[in-house]
Amino acid sequence: MKKKSFTVEEAKIKLMRYCAYQERCHQEVNKKLDELHIIPLAKEHIIVELIQQDFLNEERFAKIFTISKFNQKNWGKKRIINELKRREISAINIKTSLNQIDESEYLAKLSRLVEKKWNATAESNLANKKKKVMNYFLYRGWETHLVYEQIQNQGDIK
Repeated sequence: MKKKSFTVEEAKIKLMRYCAYQERCHQEVNKKLDELHIIPLAKEHIIVELIQQDFLNEERFAKIFTISKFNQKNWGKKRIINELKRREISAINIKTSLNQIDESEYLAKLSRLVEKKWNATAESNLANKKKKVMNYFLYRGWETHLVYEQIQNQGDIK
């Protein structure tokens, strides 16, 4: 089976569309270029042009990723950090993106989510219920001490 080959210009246009559709990180663009079987020298040229024309911006990607995962998926900071690291985002961009999350909003959201999950968890044994709720939030990247504190509050109320 013959692989379709692309000129540098065709690949660049394809990647511009790819980046315009949604924010992309450098890793995703590199992977796409690999799928298009672009040689390393041409890859560099295309990536430089995407950056110069503002199709590719790691800081902007990190900020949008952070806010969307926090607001839509209810992820905690630890999960967001791990996912950004997995995408090879720089530490400074990770820190900058996390600074967008207001601390009081972060804690208020966790409180609402824990209360909702607590009420939705059908478990008669209090210790098992606490464990289930705790595991749910730890998987989503919320800090252990914050979750523990919220669960203790729920356990005291109920």
